[in-house]
Amino acid sequence: MKYLALIISLMGVPLSGWSQNCNAFLYAKDTLQYEACLIAEERNGHYQYSREYQEALDKAIEKCPYFSYAYLHKSVAYLKSGDFITWKTLIDKAVELNTKENLGYRGWCRYQFFRDYRGAIGDIERLDSLITYDIGHSAGGEYHLQVARALCYKALGNPQKSIEIIETQLSTPDYSIGIFDHLHLGVLYLEAEQHQRAIECFQRQSAYNELAENQYYLGLTYQALADKTRHRECMQRAKTLYLAGKIMRDSYTELMDKIYLADIEAAMESPYFHSDN
Repeated sequence: MKYLALIISLMGVPLSGWSQNCNAFLYAKDTLQYEACLIAEERNGHYQYSREYQEALDKAIEKCPYFSYAYLHKSVAYLKSGDFITWKTLIDKAVELNTKENLGYRGWCRYQFFRDYRGAIGDIERLDSLITYDIGHSAGGEYHLQVARALCYKALGNPQKSIEIIETQLSTPDYSIGIFDHLHLGVLYLEAEQHQRAIECFQRQSAYNELAENQYYLGLTYQALADKTRHRECMQRAKTLYLAGKIMRDSYTELMDKIYLADIEAAMESPYFHSDN
């Protein structure tokens, strides 16, 4: 049952490929959605923005007006092209028709693309109240939705709640650590002036997935502790990592806590970096 719950939770997360097992509808004896699903497969091999792709999904909806999968996938091209009004109409329809499978994705998009932090929190918390299995991850899989919820609370000025959410998620049995989890938590502790805890988080991030951002914020932590030697070492490592491409990445938007080479160089050019006192 544990693995079944995981599979069900992932069904709502549009990972690469966006595949749907049509036989699942047949197994559930929903022949109308099964037939619509087969029609939707006609889009395979076509670009998301193409007429062939969209028309295949339109035909699937004609076959089965409650086939939420088609509304979800139609919405993606509009999101990527910047037609957010049409995207919202389509994704809202998908959520209306199949709330549990689509609510997490809408919540993630609200966070990632629109910085609609309250809307994202509402969707994620509603999903959490509706299911008993894991609520799942972001569309690309980099973030657990609980961590995304935590970052929303940070953006809304409630860092303590953000810390509590991430700490709870990290202590959840069988949780697979996200590639940025300890970095974000470390920055939260740094901003809360809990420097030793911040260092512990950054060290865990280094062991799991070293990044230029991680060394940069670790360097700021040592600066707050007046440890100039370690501050310099961290900033130098941050620059080396940055030039090697070991950085936070997202194909569409700027990630929270991301830094740039200019940030590192500014720190290395500061009077503090060069002072001997």
